[in-house]
This record gives sequence, C-alpha cells and structure tokens, in this order.
Amino acid sequence: MRTLLACLLLASPATGWEFSASPICTLTDTSDTGDITVTYDPAITEYTITVTLPDGRWPTDPIFGMAFANDRPISIQTDRHSISPDGRSITVKDRGFGNVLDGLEFNTRAYAMLGDTTVGVDLTGIGPAIIAFRDCPAANLA
Repeated sequence: MRTLLACLLLASPATGWEFSASPICTLTDTSDTGDITVTYDPAITEYTITVTLPDGRWPTDPIFGMAFANDRPISIQTDRHSISPDGRSITVKDRGFGNVLDGLEFNTRAYAMLGDTTVGVDLTGIGPAIIAFRDCPAANLA
C-alpha cells in the first residue's frame, strides 16, 4: 500500500503556479513545455521574466515576444532579451512589467516566442500566486 501511495505521489503533476517572497519576489511554474520564472527585486526595482526550455535551444533572433490569450489579450515585444550560455533560457529585465503582470493575471494562456520557437504556458490557477506577487514588493520593503 505504501509503495502504491508513493508511486501515485511521485507521478502527480507539478503543483502549478507558486509564489515566494524570499529572498526576492518570485513567481514560478514548471511544466512539460518549459519553466517560467518572474521576479521582482525591490532593492534594485527590477523585474525579470525567464522562460527555460526543457530541451533544445532558443534561436538567436533579434525580437522576443509574448502573447497572452483570453479575456484581455495583449502582445508585447522587445529586443532587450538575453539568452543563457547553454541556450535553454531567455530572460528579459525591465523596471516596468505592468503589461506582463496583467497578461499573466487576466488571461488563460501565455506564449513566449523567439524566431521559430514558441512555448505555451497554461495560466490556470495563477490567481493566488500573482496576487501575492503583486503584493510582495510592499511586504519586502516593510
């Protein structure tokens, strides 16, 4: 019985969107299609979003885009992205992330796109985590 329970627990899908306030405000999701991490560091007032492929490499394209689909669709683009040395992660840093946070909170799907590579992200269940993330900077500065 214990073995069966252990197998069921180990075979369970990831827990979905998670929030952490320490050491900096962090919102994460892990799935078969890739990992997404959003951070905010109130000490330097900077946001980041990183999308990591489970395998393969991001192409070296000059424009990175994200599209959010459902109730409040929005598309954003930037040429201010960087690719990790192993090519699996792409990161964008900025001091303003209102469109990204709104896109995550008010839609059901997000798509990270660079060249011919697209990663789809399920936003189901993000509600409590994104609300905590938005509230985090004030909590960390107190």
